[in-house]
Amino acid sequence: MADKQGALAEDTAVPDTSAVRFTARVIAVPVVGDEGERLIVRLPEDASRMLPSRGQVAVAGVIRAEPASGSTADSGAAPRAFETVIEPDGLRGHWLDAAAALGAGAADGDTVSVELRPGGEWPEPEIPADFAEALADAPDSAETWRDITPMARWEWVRWINSTRVVKTRERRIEVGLSKLEAGKRRPCCFDLSSCTDPELSKSGKLAV
Repeated sequence: MADKQGALAEDTAVPDTSAVRFTARVIAVPVVGDEGERLIVRLPEDASRMLPSRGQVAVAGVIRAEPASGSTADSGAAPRAFETVIEPDGLRGHWLDAAAALGAGAADGDTVSVELRPGGEWPEPEIPADFAEALADAPDSAETWRDITPMARWEWVRWINSTRVVKTRERRIEVGLSKLEAGKRRPCCFDLSSCTDPELSKSGKLAV
């Protein structure tokens, strides 16, 4: 349950005026087409609605693992500060990469208290090798790429990565280079809210 007025911890660095708070469980989601899995935290619906976008949102936050059921401890682990990009689930909701927030201590089934502040600094996205190679051979496109914001670069990368069809991907890289060369700063007509991380998605939706 999300609460903008409740307190996660007195020593948190996240201001009350913009914080979104909730408690949820860490869940394991299988990597599509692979035997591995990733740990995530799905935001409750009311917490997701408090975010400024249905798509990706850069946040700064604090997360704390709660005591296990039946524990006599007064509290769980110490709060851990983090910065990350919250992902859309393709269903108008959001999820958080548990490893990015908790580090190696994340475990399937853990209950965590989370406090988020939208408006965090956008990190640089991981650029796919084929797109990076194409940019290196297109200096005019690369000039626009360097000039746009990290948030815009995240959108270009997600647009390219959101298809598993090789021919479609090649076409998107070609079109992307052409648009960047023309000074276009974002991919056109791409609904980021309906497209989650391709590694965990089926038809753009979180595969849970």
